[in-house]
Amino acid sequence: MRRFLRFGLRAGVLAMLVAAVFAAGFYIFLRQSLPQTKGEIRVAGLGASAEILRDRYGIPHIFAASLEDASFALGFVHAQDRLWQMEMSRRIAAGRVSEIVGAGGLETDRFLRTLGVRRSAAANLKNLDEETRKLLEAYAAGVNAFISSDPVLPPEFWLTGARPEPWQPIDSIAWIKMMAWDLGGNWRSELLRMRLAKSLPMARMHQLLPPYPGEQAPVIPDLKELYGTLEREAVQLAQFAHDNEGVGSNNWVVSGARSESGKPLLANDPHLGLTAPPVWYFAQLSVPGMNVIGATLPGVPGVILGRNERIAWGFTNTGPDVQDLYIEKLDAAGGYLAPEGARAFEVVEETIRIKGAEPENLKVRISRHGPVISDVVRTAQELTPRGHVIAFSWTALSEDDRTMQAALKMARSGDWPSFLSAARDFQSPQQNMVYADVEGNIGFVAAGRVPLRKAANDLKGLAPAPGWQSRFDWDGSIPFEQLPLSLNPASGAIVTANHRITPPGYAHLISSEWQPPYRADRIQALLDATPKHSARSFARIQADVLSPPMRELLPKFLAARPRSEAARKAIEQLGKWDGTMDAGRAEPLIAWAWWRELTRAIYADELGDAFQQNWLARAVFLGNVLSGDAEHARWCDNVRTPAVETCEELLALSLESALADLTSRYGADPSRWRWGAAHAARHEHRPLSRQPLLARLFDISVPSPGDAYTVNVGRHNLNDEAQPFANRHAASLRAIYDLADPEKSLYIHSGGQSGNVLSEHYRAFSAAWARNEYIPMRAQRKTLDAEPHRLLRLTPAGR
Repeated sequence: MRRFLRFGLRAGVLAMLVAAVFAAGFYIFLRQSLPQTKGEIRVAGLGASAEILRDRYGIPHIFAASLEDASFALGFVHAQDRLWQMEMSRRIAAGRVSEIVGAGGLETDRFLRTLGVRRSAAANLKNLDEETRKLLEAYAAGVNAFISSDPVLPPEFWLTGARPEPWQPIDSIAWIKMMAWDLGGNWRSELLRMRLAKSLPMARMHQLLPPYPGEQAPVIPDLKELYGTLEREAVQLAQFAHDNEGVGSNNWVVSGARSESGKPLLANDPHLGLTAPPVWYFAQLSVPGMNVIGATLPGVPGVILGRNERIAWGFTNTGPDVQDLYIEKLDAAGGYLAPEGARAFEVVEETIRIKGAEPENLKVRISRHGPVISDVVRTAQELTPRGHVIAFSWTALSEDDRTMQAALKMARSGDWPSFLSAARDFQSPQQNMVYADVEGNIGFVAAGRVPLRKAANDLKGLAPAPGWQSRFDWDGSIPFEQLPLSLNPASGAIVTANHRITPPGYAHLISSEWQPPYRADRIQALLDATPKHSARSFARIQADVLSPPMRELLPKFLAARPRSEAARKAIEQLGKWDGTMDAGRAEPLIAWAWWRELTRAIYADELGDAFQQNWLARAVFLGNVLSGDAEHARWCDNVRTPAVETCEELLALSLESALADLTSRYGADPSRWRWGAAHAARHEHRPLSRQPLLARLFDISVPSPGDAYTVNVGRHNLNDEAQPFANRHAASLRAIYDLADPEKSLYIHSGGQSGNVLSEHYRAFSAAWARNEYIPMRAQRKTLDAEPHRLLRLTPAGR
């Protein structure tokens, strides 16, 4: 028996050793997937030799003889460092995720195939000028030069069994459109209005979805009468929408009159969903006549946000209403009703390949307004009201979209007229573009295609419209010359932060759903508090974590009557706090847990089964409910009970619920609670974050401050029961441009340059980003040569 046990023990130890050796060997093998960054590589498709100098941060500085060769080299380094991210981006845009993840990606694929992002990209490619097409082709050739070198692929390819396909120019255009999808549209709120029409009168709907502060609610038709039973479909479609509360960005610029140097300063921090690797990739492109550095998008040629030697520019999301839903009425022949009579749907056939299953054939119906998205909702045959479908109209699906052309030309602009000329072709997503140049000019233009709505369109884009009535059709788009624009304003400063940018009396409807001006007002106040600014003062503004609505609501919270000793202590603690969302404090966590439970108590009963998907902080709404106004206070009554509950009762009860929830999550000792730990910035990997063991390796998580309303944004999702306070949406990058000496400009993004988890540059920026630190944005060859670096030369094959 002992001999048998000894044999079994030895066999077990041997098996463990074999497994360890195999794991070590596999790790050593995968280490070979890290890119070559020194020496020489011969490649086909390059016109002349190009040098790639990688600095200590892993940022490639590309020096080439032509713009086409620089685009080729950028494609090559993107593929070296971010090939898996590019593969996922391409598959998402094309609706091909199921090919690598199986049936779990099928609903998303159906939806994106129906939306037709890639079909639209193919049409756009034909409408670009020859120069832009050549740059796209050169970029694709660079990506493919790396793929064809038969490299050891990053770990994700081995884990999923996927293999990279040759890159195409269409893939780059499609990914730009997916960025527009992430930033644009109000169709979630359209669906919510449609869903609520059955149970809420219009006045209460306007309370839940309030107008911009200081404005009156728009006058629109009674939606209950308009929609009848169509709200059931809206509930199903909402799974593909996303809320825009807290979505956006900050940028501001001051003239030399308001800076220490006498030259402009410009700051920008785009707010996007956090991912691992991050959205952005820093790079420099230097060719005769152009030297540009800044943020690129893996999969897209050129610098999207950055500076050259004469200008700097930055974007924020305008938040325009460029997406409309149309209810199409079907006819007996299988077509639909248009103002002039019956029409046939255009039908496109798509084949979706599914890992581990048979392919699925999908027929996409397209009306005169756009693709019929209700066809791809799960169980849509049973849920769609008889005789109707819902079609989707979006400016980014237009065949003549030349956004890619504009983006590539912008980096080569040298003055305001050439910048405006490039911006003219920028169509989707509409962006608030701020500008500064070395001559001292500052400017702003809200460039993008925004539909013109007819005066008779009384829905104003706020709710799905009857597609058979011509008054709801778009009537062209706002002329570029009539978009909001400013050059060298007398104030010497321009601020955009997704708030209303149109002046009183502006002739056109850009949006009815601007973000509340919390961040914009705070930035303006901080700018006005300092007579002369520097990069240091701009950095302090980007790091600001005072939450204006939290500060405004605190007195209402503190007036609650505690029902326990723990509640009394919590109120006492909050009474000594000023609403700053510091990572190292407990008060932000207590306050936001209270806010969360209070919003649940206030409007979950009215929204019913639509609540979970639409559970948002709703700061303006909450402030109105707690203001003492009797009409708004009615929201505190639970419509499911015979009693009449008051806001005072809900404040007290929700604090008890919040403290119980925090105790269950973080322990019974409030002195150990920390906002930063609960509010960690979670960069999730696509798709490996779904696997807990792999997520620990591939995800990036770092404690972070802020909330959805601070300048230093950190938005969490209240409806995430597992991690309701985790920071999911934040400053994807921060940049400060000094036009007195562009070499003193600063930047950082939220992760690292590499998308390979085995690289030292995979998460290298994350801790510094969370501390609001920066790295220098240097683009002079002499400076770069003098610092630690690695130099790779790409040489044309055959030379």
